[in-house]
Formats: sequence, C-alpha cells, structure tokens
Amino acid sequence: MYEKVENLKRIIDCGIIAVVRAESADQALKIAEACKAGGIQAIEITMTVPGAVDVIKELVKAYPGKEILVGAGTVLDSETARACILAGAEFIVCPNLNPDTIKLTHRYGKIIMPGTYTITEITKAMELGADVVKFFPGSLGGPAAIKAIRGPLPHVPFCPTGGVSLDNVSDWIKAGAVAVGVGGQLTKGAKTGDYESITAKAKEFIALIKAARNN
Repeated sequence: MYEKVENLKRIIDCGIIAVVRAESADQALKIAEACKAGGIQAIEITMTVPGAVDVIKELVKAYPGKEILVGAGTVLDSETARACILAGAEFIVCPNLNPDTIKLTHRYGKIIMPGTYTITEITKAMELGADVVKFFPGSLGGPAAIKAIRGPLPHVPFCPTGGVSLDNVSDWIKAGAVAVGVGGQLTKGAKTGDYESITAKAKEFIALIKAARNN
C-alpha cells in the first residue's frame, strides 16, 4: 500500500498523465521515452491500442526501475483491469463508473481513476473509494464545470481528460484539478515520427502546471 501512495504522489506532483493511443508497442515505447525526457512521470496505455496489454508488458519491462509509471486507460470492466494489473499496470483509468473495477483495483493495491461527469457519478465514485476522479469528457464542461462542482464538493481530486491543451491547462489547474490527462495534444508528433515535439510539449505542459499552482 505504501508503494501505491508513493505512486499517487508522483502522478499528482507531476500533474499530468500522458494518454497514449499508439499504433504499435514500438511507437508506444518511443512516446514513453519522449514523455520521460520531458519530465512526465505517468504513461496511460489505452485499451484501444492494438495488443494493449502486451504493450503494457513491454513498457514495464523497459522501465524495471519504474522510471515511468505505466497505467491502463479506457478500462471498461474488472476483467480488463485484472489483465492490465497482472501485466504490470500501476494505475487504472476508466471512461465509466464501474463498481467491480474499483473493487478489483483496490484488491490489488493499485490506483483507480473512474470516469465521471455528473454530480451523482462523482459522489458515487468517492463513496466507492476512487483515488482520483476522472472528469470526462472535459471538453464538454471545461474548467468552469469542475470549478462549479468543487463548490459543494471541494474535497474531490479531479483529473480532467479530453479537451486539455496548452491553452487551457492553467485554467484546469486553477479550477482545482490535481492532475490532467492529455492525449493527442501531447503525442500527435508520433504520427510523423517527431518525438522531439512530444518532449518539448511535455516540458511546456509541466511548466504551465507548475506556474498555475504557484499563482
């Protein structure tokens, strides 16, 4: 359990999770290395990636010292969560709120981030023991949405995903997000083999997050 607390602290201290929808394990490894070079601590491999569980295994093998925390995203059910955890995933991120997935992830002592959007879902996620509450899709409500929700629910640790960009990441942090999930806005350079752009953007995101927290 101590390791889980340390891992959660790493994610929150960094403030950003790279959401990876790679076309292959090789591309995922290159994206991970580019993100690591830019200072990002956590990589989320989505289940929409071909052979996603094997990609998680390869990433875990590539970073035996856990220089990068490897997690799984777009996890819809407990069966998928278990497969990812056995492959080495340290955190599970869901687009939905599935009680069985939360219970199973806790059983294995890993971090769980269930997906929510409404007040009812957010409250239920907290009751079930969410470590971080994913707010998805963030693009629908924007930073103003979680700022408003944190009026009656100031204790909720939000991580918005979907619609987070360099232009608005500061607003998300100031609205109360403990971290953000960023996909294409961060990793799109991989499509053309421009991994240096991923490193550069990672550094920009982290700098903006740090600045927003200090203001």
